[in-house]
Amino acid sequence: MTTISRFNHEGYYDPTPYQALKGKYRPLVYIASPFSSEVGENTQMARNYCRFAVDEGYIPLAPHLHYPQFLNDNDPKERELGLHFALVLLGKCEELWVFDRVSVGMADEIAKAERRNMPIRYFNNSCKEVVSE
Repeated sequence: MTTISRFNHEGYYDPTPYQALKGKYRPLVYIASPFSSEVGENTQMARNYCRFAVDEGYIPLAPHLHYPQFLNDNDPKERELGLHFALVLLGKCEELWVFDRVSVGMADEIAKAERRNMPIRYFNNSCKEVVSE
């Protein structure tokens, strides 16, 4: 988990932000999980993954729960737009958390995170972290 530094971006001691955020800071984490194959079940699983992130002290961001509320995932142009929006939001997060199996859309998110040297964590569908050898 990311912590708040007692030093500013120039390396000088600056305890004010540390004191203000101590105990309140929660890193923003991007939740990637399967969606389009079994929408009902996958939506509920994504909710569970977001709850897990909250319980672990993070702020979850799951665009695949948000954009299908007003974009049609069955329309290729709207799906592509939603995927683009999601990749933009990925850049605002501190980590990428990947749950369950990797779908085609998730592979794009993983590739983008790798290009940005973003920490990526993998979990099974029971929210147990899977560490690759």
